[in-house]
Amino acid sequence: MSNQLELYDITIIGGGPAGLYTAFYSGMRELKTKIIEAQDQLGGRMLLYPEKIVWDVGGVPPIRAEKLLKQIIEQGMTFEPTLVMGEQIVGLDRQEDGTFILTAASGQLHHTRAVIMACGYGIRKLAKLEIEGADRYEVTNLYYTVQNLETFRGKRVLISGGGDSAVDWANELEKVAASVTVVHRRDSFGGLERNVTMMKESSVDVRTPYALHALHSLDGKMIGQVSIKHIETEEEIRLDVDAVIVNHGMRSDFGPIREWGFDMGEWKANVSPKMETNIAGVFGAGDFVGHDSKVGLIAGTFTDAIVALNSAKVYLDPEANPYAYVSSHNDRFKEKNKLLEVNG
Repeated sequence: MSNQLELYDITIIGGGPAGLYTAFYSGMRELKTKIIEAQDQLGGRMLLYPEKIVWDVGGVPPIRAEKLLKQIIEQGMTFEPTLVMGEQIVGLDRQEDGTFILTAASGQLHHTRAVIMACGYGIRKLAKLEIEGADRYEVTNLYYTVQNLETFRGKRVLISGGGDSAVDWANELEKVAASVTVVHRRDSFGGLERNVTMMKESSVDVRTPYALHALHSLDGKMIGQVSIKHIETEEEIRLDVDAVIVNHGMRSDFGPIREWGFDMGEWKANVSPKMETNIAGVFGAGDFVGHDSKVGLIAGTFTDAIVALNSAKVYLDPEANPYAYVSSHNDRFKEKNKLLEVNG
């Protein structure tokens, strides 16, 4: 069967920032590359917060996530990797010659010499608000992500949650909303310390330790008020709102990946400093992996991708240079540089 399939050097499972940068670097190292993404869009978690301002990518000034993602995708496509969208990989099988057959849920097969796992936390779904009847407001003014800040201009907004996205949304919405209230079960917040401080020093009304307890509609269609309850005293307070945003994290499902034999914890696969999993020929990058020097930022994801790809290159060719030449000395960029000079 494998003889009938096109053989790739590298197959990347996941089309978020880690997978896309891995594909770019794979092209730099002249490897035949394929990306397989389970969703219908490239971008991974970044698709959830397009309006978020990203400050912490080296050499890039503050930029909206949607614009940064567009640039990451464009960079990832530099060397024209093969793209397979909307296909979840459910099987990994090593062949007698050491190559791998990847099996998709659709039955489609993919043949590759090495695999790089860049699938984040697996198939992710937003954690829904666990209040009876909440789902009926999802078509009006109950939100699980912020796609457009203008949707909330001049409105009284309540955010339930304390993760980095909740903090970032509060800081962004404070500029356009009539008011912003953040309700969180704990006194401590996730996210960068500077962003948390910015939120607390702004006009954002921070209520801790409170939890969103009930939704109240004035017309049967939209939420007009909410009840929040103090975690310790159980005191209840009613607040008038025009919009409710819920950021209670994600529900993740690795599915059959857990059955492939990886050394995995609850959320991440353990890898060596070279991004090697415990399965020879399979490497990892991004949110999928955990290691002693892990940096949970997009910038750290790029480093994971570089190390994983370089390790895969040496796995495929033990005589290969363990590192790629810098772009200014890499022959793969000569023609592209000429095009930029002509068009620039």
